Amino acid sequence: MAGSGFDPYWKEKYNDIVVVPAEAVSRIRPGQRVFVGTGCAQPESLVKAMTKRARQLADTEVVHLLTLGDAPYAQKELTENFRVNSFFIAQNVRELIQEGLGDYTPIFLSEIPGLFESGRLPLDVALIQVSPPDEHGLCSLGISVDIVKSAVEAANLVIAEVNPNMPRTFGDSFLEVRRDIDLLVPADHPILETEPPAADKVTEKIALHVSSLIEDESTLELGIGRIPQACLAYLKNRKDLGIHTEMLTDGVIDLIESGAVTGRRKTLDRDKIVLSFAMGTGRLYDYVDQNAKFAFKPTEYVNDPFIISQQHKMVAINVALEVDLTGQVCADSLGTRFFSGIGGQLDFNRGAARSKGGRAIIALPSTAKNGTVSRIVPMLSPGAGVVTTRGDVHYVVTEYGVAFLHGKNVQERAIALISIAHPKFRAELLRAAIDAKYIRAELADKEGKIHIGPQEMRTTTTLGDGKRLLIRPIHPTDEPRMRDLFYKLSQQTIYYRFMCRMPWVPRKQIQDFVYIDHRTEVSYVAAIPAPYGEEAIALGCYYLDPATNRAEAALVVRDDWQGRGVGSLLLKHLVLVAKRNGIAGFTAEVLPDNMKMQHVLEKIGLKIEKKRSEGIISYRIDF
Repeated sequence: MAGSGFDPYWKEKYNDIVVVPAEAVSRIRPGQRVFVGTGCAQPESLVKAMTKRARQLADTEVVHLLTLGDAPYAQKELTENFRVNSFFIAQNVRELIQEGLGDYTPIFLSEIPGLFESGRLPLDVALIQVSPPDEHGLCSLGISVDIVKSAVEAANLVIAEVNPNMPRTFGDSFLEVRRDIDLLVPADHPILETEPPAADKVTEKIALHVSSLIEDESTLELGIGRIPQACLAYLKNRKDLGIHTEMLTDGVIDLIESGAVTGRRKTLDRDKIVLSFAMGTGRLYDYVDQNAKFAFKPTEYVNDPFIISQQHKMVAINVALEVDLTGQVCADSLGTRFFSGIGGQLDFNRGAARSKGGRAIIALPSTAKNGTVSRIVPMLSPGAGVVTTRGDVHYVVTEYGVAFLHGKNVQERAIALISIAHPKFRAELLRAAIDAKYIRAELADKEGKIHIGPQEMRTTTTLGDGKRLLIRPIHPTDEPRMRDLFYKLSQQTIYYRFMCRMPWVPRKQIQDFVYIDHRTEVSYVAAIPAPYGEEAIALGCYYLDPATNRAEAALVVRDDWQGRGVGSLLLKHLVLVAKRNGIAGFTAEVLPDNMKMQHVLEKIGLKIEKKRSEGIISYRIDF
């Protein structure tokens, strides 16, 4: 860890301001507001010394972002002496705040420095931890620059715990002793560490879905929680990723060493890993120590949505406690019980949403309390706070898939979210959505049919003309896509598919294609990339007859894509799916004039029997 780069004679040089902890905190007066440094850089010896003076410090307000060390001042018996005011609630103060004996200030992380600078939340004292000064009189804030630097600039009295174990970090992390610090308190203890949270099976599934949204050359923000950190393990094959994040953990080291993170495609701070604080183990602290690749910068820069939005392909990954069916995201409370904080979620969500090619992602497990409670809910719990509004939400991810909500109407949002909820809650959520008038009552008969098909059966291929074609299971949110597809079909194509004249395809018919069980009814979409998602150009379906273990197959391809091999690719994929499901074969009925469909069926390369009767050609295909 830190062990070089500082002046070995600093104590003698600054002897006039070097004091022991008790003497330093004796300068704190009753009724003052005291800031405590962030995360794993909490100045433990100063905090303990201050707490020992509790009887002399009536009505002292202790302000911080989040701290991971002990919080001895956050005891019920000391509430007359210390009033906790936290911008983000860590475990060490959560119980006190939930019992109404401490305060939580909800605010965007990017706006906290402004509170200090403007005097709306004036600071009397700042207790911080730094590396020893170098020969130029510069100390590094080490692993926590975040709001600490602005607190130092705003406080009337700055007391710095000087620890040789604190990494010396670069970026905008330096303080000048004679200008910025009033008292230096020598200390020598290990920097607080926190082990990376272990990922369970649900977390890994969510991380896999999230990672599928991250392209080469993206710049990442990784919010607090096990899900964002678990995503790192799935990104080692990406190229030229960048990092611009408020918090960094050990997981990024493997990503750097795999070559996935280079930062060379970043728009701002190219080649640099930008962060405001690090929380991890000694391995991480050793890695960032005197490592010029890392730029520790204040929150007002790192969390500025305008700065974030300038990064090309900015991806923000944050977590939630619950999401309602309209897309409102609660991330800081369990009902009326405050749990964490707003933090940087909306700063990064809005910045990523405005980035060219950017993606704003909210991730959460589908259930809580051992699977007994759904986190996708008809409405937020009474008292729950909205951190990300329904207008700001873009991607929501659970272990059951990805829902894209931005620009979608309420019915589309509700269906998308129900489809990624835990299966045992989907029927209940559908009924609640219909009662709330979020979803039309005609969809009541689709209960039990809001499913996502097997995502492992997605495939991408390239057509002869170089166009990329995606074939995937149909999704409950595909109803508008299917409506667009059918309205682009000619009357002849509609007649060939449905064997009757139809001026339009009824909505119920489209819904029957979309809301299926993916077992006896199967639908696959062939789609091409579009500016905002995908454009459906073909649909293939089969319907199983359990009595014969054969399925009736049908295809429809948009007129302008016919004759380009799309139908053949789609049919081959349906055969693959059917074989996987143990089906013996297909049947199909085709009008004699429909030569294109006959050609697709007859070149499938399987054993085929066909019979003509009453103006219909019947096919039997054996697998």
